[in-house]
Amino acid sequence: MSESPVTINDLSLRAQSVRDVAFSKVNQIRTINRRMRILALNALIEAERAGEVGRGFAIVSQEVRGISTEVDALSDGLEDELAREIGAISTLADAMAKAAQGTRLVDLALNGIEIVDRNLYERTCDVRWWATDSAFVACAEDPTAESCRHASNRLAVILGAYTVYLDLWLCDMDGKVLANGRPDRYRAAGADVSHQRWFREGIRLATGDDFHAEDVDREPLLENAMVATYVTPVRAGGNINGKAIGLLAIHFDWEAQAQTIVDGVRLSDEERQRSRVLIVDRSGRTIAASDKRGVLSESVAGIGQAANGYTIEGNALIAWHLTPGYETYRGLGWRGVIVQQLR
Repeated sequence: MSESPVTINDLSLRAQSVRDVAFSKVNQIRTINRRMRILALNALIEAERAGEVGRGFAIVSQEVRGISTEVDALSDGLEDELAREIGAISTLADAMAKAAQGTRLVDLALNGIEIVDRNLYERTCDVRWWATDSAFVACAEDPTAESCRHASNRLAVILGAYTVYLDLWLCDMDGKVLANGRPDRYRAAGADVSHQRWFREGIRLATGDDFHAEDVDREPLLENAMVATYVTPVRAGGNINGKAIGLLAIHFDWEAQAQTIVDGVRLSDEERQRSRVLIVDRSGRTIAASDKRGVLSESVAGIGQAANGYTIEGNALIAWHLTPGYETYRGLGWRGVIVQQLR
């Protein structure tokens, strides 16, 4: 049966307690032994004073001093052996505790990144499904003022039902935003997004089954909010194999959703005080943090190349797990990471 981290920690504390008791008893033996040697010395002095009559007692006194010397040697050897054995037990218990905690944190990192995967899988389904909407097909084919207005209204209806998005954009093949779902809040319609990497990647997709997921970043047209953008082309006739006539971009409200995930990892209150829960992208860049520090600016050191594992850097235990993907979504190479200060 595997021990819990608390039980193993108990073992380490007990080993320290046994060590303290053992050393205390050894010191008591030494104290008694010193008293015995003093008594033997006093007896030897009295025997010398008694002359021939005290001779036999002098021999006994010498034997007592010899035994005292042996007891000293034994107590020194016992102390050294106890120090080695109890030290080895303490080291083993400490290593077991760190291994158990490391494994537990790896599991928690996996739980966090799995929630991300399931969430983003749904985004891939959304963008491919909505790109076939007749209102978007009609607007991309003939972007009149009326068709753009109808597309914007349709995007607004979708946003009303799906609160995890900041905005949805319909773009033409030149990168002009034809319509967006929140025109009263975001002045995206009419903007040129042809320079955006997600646009350039999106218009190259081969079929309606394909999508592009852009790295998390801040979007100036959305008040510099942090978003995860998913795109797929709108195709002629709504046919997944039809000619690309436009591009649908959906902007997932990453910051709010990710914060809920990292804050929800199951750590005790005490652990939470000395831990950071992170999500990092494939380059190691922090894209979510429970303490909100270093987001989009910090790269996490100490993460190995393995899909999952843990390491100890200084006084910190760092555990991570690579995205396992979900259903047909293979993930983006992101990792869940927990950095915990050791006690």
